[in-house]
Amino acid sequence: MKPTRRTFLTGASALSAATLAGLGSSLSAFKASAAETDGYKAMVCVFFLGGLDGHDTVLPYDQASYDRYATIRAPLLNLYDNMQGGSTRARDRLLPLNPSNQASFGSRQFALPEELSGIKGLFDDGNAAIVGNVGPLIQPLTKTEFENESAPQPKRLFSHNDQQSTWMSSQPEGAQFGWGGRFADAALAAGANDGNSDFTTITSLGNELFLTGEQARPYQVGLNGAPEIDALGFFEDNRDTPAGEEIYQKLRDHFEAMDFTSTNLIDRDVANSMRTALTTNEAFNEAFASIQPFATAFPGSFLGQQLQAVANTIAIRDSLLVSRQVFFVAIGGFDTHSNQVNDLPGLQQEIDQAVVAFYLAMQEIGLGSDVTLFTASDFGRTLAINGDGTDHGWGSHHFVIGDAVQGGQIYGDIPPYDFGHAQDAGSGRLIPTTSVEQFAEPLGRWFGLNDSEIAVALPNLGNFSAGPSFV
Repeated sequence: MKPTRRTFLTGASALSAATLAGLGSSLSAFKASAAETDGYKAMVCVFFLGGLDGHDTVLPYDQASYDRYATIRAPLLNLYDNMQGGSTRARDRLLPLNPSNQASFGSRQFALPEELSGIKGLFDDGNAAIVGNVGPLIQPLTKTEFENESAPQPKRLFSHNDQQSTWMSSQPEGAQFGWGGRFADAALAAGANDGNSDFTTITSLGNELFLTGEQARPYQVGLNGAPEIDALGFFEDNRDTPAGEEIYQKLRDHFEAMDFTSTNLIDRDVANSMRTALTTNEAFNEAFASIQPFATAFPGSFLGQQLQAVANTIAIRDSLLVSRQVFFVAIGGFDTHSNQVNDLPGLQQEIDQAVVAFYLAMQEIGLGSDVTLFTASDFGRTLAINGDGTDHGWGSHHFVIGDAVQGGQIYGDIPPYDFGHAQDAGSGRLIPTTSVEQFAEPLGRWFGLNDSEIAVALPNLGNFSAGPSFV
């Protein structure tokens, strides 16, 4: 039996008990909402924890740029040369890109490493785009302004936790709401998902800032469905006697906090969260039990399994009564101060295999144009090396993937692979030329938000000109 509308309207996020921030906040800012919520749309954020080296992901390919890059990174490329099977960073092994806007870069050319061959195929087919030099900014920033500290710039640059938070919320660590959650708030206020937030923002990792809004609260799914209470499941299987039924009902009353009588506001909120989490998880798993397996084989990597869980959740969207969803998954290991040659290629291959499988799964269920995946990271890394690794940077290059994407193009800018240019903050750290807000704005419009809703979600957007229209 499918879950009923009433089941979902009385539910709450499975993580609400751990998410008490924002208690009593108002949704008045969204009451005039006009977000478009017809049909189904989902955004999927794939976050690279630690700081992806964009210089070692989108590489120079024209001979002059490659030769300069090879000179700067000679010790690192020598380590690649010593790898079993030879270097995947040798120029003749790179996968050259032929973007439709190649003229924008003059004689400069770019390539992806072999480990990203699947994403390269999506780019060639027009289903993936690259957005160059994206990162947190408060307003456009020149090198002189950065060096003289004469214009506002993000707080606590080059700090992992703070820049992860700034990417997700436009504020350093301690922020309350993320722009994914704000996008979801606007959609919910306009009637998406019948105004019910239970399955609107979803993660397989935990309570993520990116997904948290005033109304939207992250719902956590496991790799094989929602969490269950083992003891309750055991007694549910033994309800065929009066005694068994009595035990089951008492245990259920306990987990639903039915006998809770405290007048303390925080205690009551926790009790209510426990009560609704149980019914919400049961509703999710009831829908999940009816899923038809994908023909697409997902890799067994952690990222592959996370994206399979996302694909499965999207597949049961009708049973969950949702028309707008935002997902967050992540993969770690990108803080490559050392051993980059041994770590990064494997991580890139894991990304490639998982993302391509997810794309193909969306094709299977006819949602290629209705689901857009994008990547994000704390920051990029220095062009300069420290021996066998790189240090914390700022701007980096990211992918946007899906049939709705105006693919086969490189949006924004890819600064020279050199030192001393206009975007070099030192050691090849890139001062971003596309802010996170400019990166997020077209995603919000595709998601259905109007100007005022996007302005609420992206408070610094008004400081910038229009960003790249990649979707």
